[in-house]
Amino acid sequence: MTYQDASTRLAAYGQGHVLQFWDSLSTEQRELLLAQIETIELDLMQRLAQDWIHNEPEAEHFSKIEPVPTIPQAEASRADAREAWTAGEEALRAGRVGLLLVAGGQGTRLGFDGPKGAYPVGPLSKRSLFAFHAEKINNLQRRYGCTLPWYIMVSDANEQATRDFFREHNYFGLRDRDVTFFTQRMVPCMDDNGKFMLEERHSLAMNPNGHGGTIPAIIEKGIARDARERGVDTLSYFQVDNWALKVADPFFIGYHVLRGGEMSSKIHRKTEPRESVGVHCICDGQYRTIEYSELDIYPQLLETNAEGKPIYYAGNPAVHILAVPFVERVYANFREFPWHRAHKKIPFINESGDLVKPDKPNGYKFETFVFDALRFAHHDPIALEIGRVGEYTPIKQFSGDNSVEEAWRAMRDYWAGWLEAVGHTVKRDADGNAAIKIEISPQFALTQEEFVEKARGIKLPEDGDICIQPDGALL
Repeated sequence: MTYQDASTRLAAYGQGHVLQFWDSLSTEQRELLLAQIETIELDLMQRLAQDWIHNEPEAEHFSKIEPVPTIPQAEASRADAREAWTAGEEALRAGRVGLLLVAGGQGTRLGFDGPKGAYPVGPLSKRSLFAFHAEKINNLQRRYGCTLPWYIMVSDANEQATRDFFREHNYFGLRDRDVTFFTQRMVPCMDDNGKFMLEERHSLAMNPNGHGGTIPAIIEKGIARDARERGVDTLSYFQVDNWALKVADPFFIGYHVLRGGEMSSKIHRKTEPRESVGVHCICDGQYRTIEYSELDIYPQLLETNAEGKPIYYAGNPAVHILAVPFVERVYANFREFPWHRAHKKIPFINESGDLVKPDKPNGYKFETFVFDALRFAHHDPIALEIGRVGEYTPIKQFSGDNSVEEAWRAMRDYWAGWLEAVGHTVKRDADGNAAIKIEISPQFALTQEEFVEKARGIKLPEDGDICIQPDGALL
């Protein structure tokens, strides 16, 4: 793109001020700014400004909202669960499954300088979140004799650091050709008048287009093409901050495959109506997920039953399965995909070229949510209920709710049962919680059954912390 190209395009959309400092920029800075401008979908941004800034949008209104029907927690004794497990294992053995990880965040809220996935969450080994997931993949590939291609969506901010981290750790035992990093689109921030904002004289203030940006990125970055070439038609979607997640759960995959699913979701029961997770529900006959920040728009979603439990209990842990053909169809009609806005405090360069750090919201960031794709599914989406222990322990901060400290407690209590299953006595506190640190590599054992089978020959220390490494050795 040339300066004239950029000037003409921006002026046509009333954004010519983006080039106001052009004469003061170096050659390199000019190239960076032009490259940034070239990525902007100006017609989309004009539409968002019109719909969300110049005209205050009305919230959707539904005449009827119902709880979403769910499949109860999968139990091996149930016939449908056994059938689903078998179908899921067959799909894994056949190489139909790929893994899609969203890992664009930084570890700032954890007090960590680096990609969030590199955070050393292991209480004893300092094993990273990336390593936990990679060791699960190693285990599954060994178990099913398959390759699970791992597609990792990073951000402009952490792409290089994430690539370096994987190289430094030799891809955690995975083949580098089976690990693919890709980025999502960025969209410019706009002020209260719908004008683009500069974060530097040569750079626009931009933000990722949300986890819904996974949909276009899968197509535009060649992920769908690579998956098809490998024979993969099923993508297991998850986010990096949940150490406990089952990266390719045969039960979940099996239900999805057997029911011809296009997009499926796991759900967990909310503990209280305002728990900070979205809610799966049926709105006027259409499957929707309402984000927790929008719950006040639909007060019925906050209702409780006689026992004080949420009526709309289907919380969203951000675990999905996406069929590759479904992603391609949604992408082909992505103009219809809904956008969400957030009014934020956004630092910007003013007309004098000075940096301004506002003390109140002064601009808008726009993003998409991947769960909004559920409304486009032709078949009724599957909602598989899961428990929290051993499946859902997200890490958003170091202390408090959804924290590193909570994850460590969950690890102790979850794995303590495994140790007791092989006859080991676990020291517990007055409340019955495990009173020692426990860490078991997922590469060594993914389930209690596998642990019992493999750990009987290991001499565990009678007292003190226990950390079992991928090869079964004690740390």
